[in-house]
Amino acid sequence: MRKWLAGSAVASIALLIVSSALLARTAEPQAAASGSGADLTGVWRRSRRPPNDGHRYTYYELAATLTSQVPPMTPWGEAKYKAAKPNIGPRGVPLSQSNDPLTKCFPPGVPRLYLVRVGQPLEIMIVPGRVIMFFEYDHFVRQIFTDGRQHPQDLTPSWMGDSIGRWEGDTLVVDTVGFNDKTWLDGDGHPHSDELHLVERIRRISHDTMTIDFTIEDPKAYTKPWEAHTVFDLEPGWNIGEVVCVDDNANFLETKKKLESPK
Repeated sequence: MRKWLAGSAVASIALLIVSSALLARTAEPQAAASGSGADLTGVWRRSRRPPNDGHRYTYYELAATLTSQVPPMTPWGEAKYKAAKPNIGPRGVPLSQSNDPLTKCFPPGVPRLYLVRVGQPLEIMIVPGRVIMFFEYDHFVRQIFTDGRQHPQDLTPSWMGDSIGRWEGDTLVVDTVGFNDKTWLDGDGHPHSDELHLVERIRRISHDTMTIDFTIEDPKAYTKPWEAHTVFDLEPGWNIGEVVCVDDNANFLETKKKLESPK
């Protein structure tokens, strides 16, 4: 009897996986046809193409930061920013002096998860009532609920927060609250508190291009809301690979040690 039950459980799980895959392939085109959404499905990576705004961007700005400008920080936020010691970029310090949470394999949080390791890819899958983001880095999964629910009143602060989405035409608007204060917003060390309120407007502007406009509101860290804009390229020939932070970090840190060691 026990063997039969085990086999039945395995079969049920397999059926659920197959069903989810079929839903991911079929649900969104139907939603797009009815005007309730757009097809965001696919594997995406943050673009290295500079925006046409007159600013000469460095590779670091394009890949690992949210903004090339200084956001309007409160004294608390400015103190946190000055205390942050990234190990790459213009404020980068030797690895032994860095306090970047990623060097200890802590979760990157949102929005930094889009930028980690200069922008590892993510896959977007859409099923009824949810948009699922599957990230290559440490296989993080982010669920954005689009079934009309509200944020719970008794949220426990978390790394990824609680994300609720709604469709405005072809734009997915994602509202996220309930963060802890243990992550940076990006690789430059822009801080946030547990009062962070993040709004993302995600839109596929062409077959090969997706944009995300961020509005960051955190009255403890910033004197007013500020915005950032990111562009993502479709990578149709890519599959999400296996990147385990512990292994990836060991290789990354070893490489940096070699680069930083005296010749």
